Amino acid sequence: MQTEKVIEHIVGWLKSYAENANCKGFVIGVSGGIDSAVTSTLCAKTGLNLLCLEMPIHQGKSQVTRADNHIDWLMENFPNVSRQPVDLTPVFDSLVDAFPKVQDEEERLMSLANTRARLRMTTLYYFAALKGYLVAGTGNKVEDFGVGFYTKYGDGGVDLSPIADLVKTEVYELGKVLGIHQDIMEAPPTDGLWGDSRTDEDQIGASYPELEWAMEMDDKGKTAADFSGREKEVFMIYKRYNTANKHKMVPIPICEIPSNLK
Repeated sequence: MQTEKVIEHIVGWLKSYAENANCKGFVIGVSGGIDSAVTSTLCAKTGLNLLCLEMPIHQGKSQVTRADNHIDWLMENFPNVSRQPVDLTPVFDSLVDAFPKVQDEEERLMSLANTRARLRMTTLYYFAALKGYLVAGTGNKVEDFGVGFYTKYGDGGVDLSPIADLVKTEVYELGKVLGIHQDIMEAPPTDGLWGDSRTDEDQIGASYPELEWAMEMDDKGKTAADFSGREKEVFMIYKRYNTANKHKMVPIPICEIPSNLK
């Protein structure tokens, strides 16, 4: 990959899109992970206004620290960058208290994880509307179009997706050239929605390089029967997520009314 030219291309695309949309800049949620670090840096390089939101909800200290340090670095290097901390923990707790009790604790925890992401989406769009900005998405290709590892109308609710045509390893390549802090480059990827230290790999059961391989094999028309051992296991994990989350990756279905009924 011609990393520097890819960076130049994305920055130009971001700037052109914002200007054509008559928007003044971008707003992005900075989590302390590689995807938001790279995306926010690309947005900053456009020279347009960039508002970085910190939106902790019972967040791990290491994630908060990485996010803080990254925003500090952006503000030191790009005069167009500003920050806005919004502590969503009290809002989240109040919402949880308002919900009825449920019996299945695992389903409850999954639902609340997605609720965190949707609270953040609502917050991003509040500031986007307030300032005339676009909400920049941080999803990569494997998450957005492979396993659907994001929250529908949560972190999937954005105006544009600068890195969605890059797989995770390519995002790391951009991060290295952009000078992203080493602690972010080395941190295990996590969605940060559980209030604990579980990683994306813990949840999915496969690493991003493994998922990238499975996505490539699926695109080539391979099936689980073509593999054995760990490769077969990874391919089946990929297909399970791809199938279950297809509803996130396709347009909302519309019930079309036959003309003879109108």
